[in-house]
Amino acid sequence: MTEEFELIIFGGDGDLSYRKIYPALYHRLNEGQISKNVRILAVSRKPYEIEDFRQKVKSEILSYVKDANIKIVDQLISLISNGRIDTNKGEECAVTKSWFLESTDYVRVFYLATPAVVFGSISKYLDKMQYITAKSRVVLEKPLGKNLESSEQINDEVAKYFKEEQIYRIDHYLGKETVQNLMVLRFANNIFESSWNAKDIDNVQITVAESIGVGTRGAFYDQYGALRDMVQNHLLQLLCLIAMEPPVNLEADEVRDEKLKVLKALRFYTPETINENTVRGQYTRGGSDTDPLPSYLEDIEKFSSKTETFVALKANIDNWRWGGVPFYLRTGKRMPHRYSEIIINFKKVPHNIFPDKKNVESNRLTVRLQPDEKIELLQMVKVPGPGGYRYKPYALELDYADHFEHRFPEAYERLLMDVVRGNQTLFMRRDEVKASWEWIESITKNWETNNVSNVLYEADSWGPGGDILEEDHKWAKSHHVKRLEEKQKG
Repeated sequence: MTEEFELIIFGGDGDLSYRKIYPALYHRLNEGQISKNVRILAVSRKPYEIEDFRQKVKSEILSYVKDANIKIVDQLISLISNGRIDTNKGEECAVTKSWFLESTDYVRVFYLATPAVVFGSISKYLDKMQYITAKSRVVLEKPLGKNLESSEQINDEVAKYFKEEQIYRIDHYLGKETVQNLMVLRFANNIFESSWNAKDIDNVQITVAESIGVGTRGAFYDQYGALRDMVQNHLLQLLCLIAMEPPVNLEADEVRDEKLKVLKALRFYTPETINENTVRGQYTRGGSDTDPLPSYLEDIEKFSSKTETFVALKANIDNWRWGGVPFYLRTGKRMPHRYSEIIINFKKVPHNIFPDKKNVESNRLTVRLQPDEKIELLQMVKVPGPGGYRYKPYALELDYADHFEHRFPEAYERLLMDVVRGNQTLFMRRDEVKASWEWIESITKNWETNNVSNVLYEADSWGPGGDILEEDHKWAKSHHVKRLEEKQKG
């Protein structure tokens, strides 16, 4: 289906636009999903000559898209105009006004690739200038606020000018191919859905590890930290997809209703439970003599900071399906490897009939989100040969790159097209955002009440001590991560 629409990108000269939005538009144009009549307006505070701006976009696309088709790149940049708006001063350039005057009756998408604090002022300005139409939609980038109060304030401001069905709160993790596959894996395979409960599952582990530090995001990151930047949106959304009940159908509100039930079933932390169920940390100097890595404080050029760069949580979902099953969430910067994995650890067989009682591992299902998307099922198999039953764990792997020839669309490609088509399934509803912040605040407020401080950990390590896992549990690693570590050791 070829789509015709208007796209207005606030922050059109920003890092997100160059890294994600323009490459996503290139791929959809290359796949024939975007009409040649699409109109794109890149809005910024700085003035640019149109040809200079288009050449900048072209160079950025070529740097992020491997083996890009120059003809398609040129076709895309010919669709782009650039204008300047300062919503605080209520000023815009003549190019912007003329662009809107020439507007069509297409779906109009306002993409706010800006800090959330200006979402309200941008929405107010668009309403004042009568740029919002019945076919308008607005995309809000995360994080929506720093806490429940600021999140509600931002949502209130945007809701004055846009209806809830026009608002698309984006979390790019929901657009990833393997995250999408969680729904199919669960609800189209009886072998999994029938055992997807507390009776058969021992624990669930979600890890989003980053090998980089804060980089150029230091000023932003120091206001948020790992909990607000990663857990409140990405990890909680993954938890919801794992734990939700089957929706009646795949309509947006049916899916989001089930996710909301999970968020409301999350057990809140208290001053009595916060210390033993959470770990927060901050990376210090690490690496090797040949490749030394700076500390977080050096990265942000400060003498002190209470911001956490690592967080591990033991979460509980108090409902019939998951009662008694711990969900372990972990994310951090300056980890040894970059990867995102969901690991479902099944319970051991109730009675081991084999002589080697200690060597029977429980089944483990791993869904790797990045890099190199895979699904891995660990099971016990007999080692060939005589001499009785000798066995070992063996992983059955579904490697997406090996089994599917087509290029996997990036998350932003899918999400952008869903906005144009009016499909809100992969976007967060306001009550979801509110429920997630309420749970997060049971952590932040109790950290403050109990004066829970960061535990320092060396850069290029797996984080601080003070493990939240019980004695009979450990952080599981897929065969992919184990191979990376073996390769690193030489």
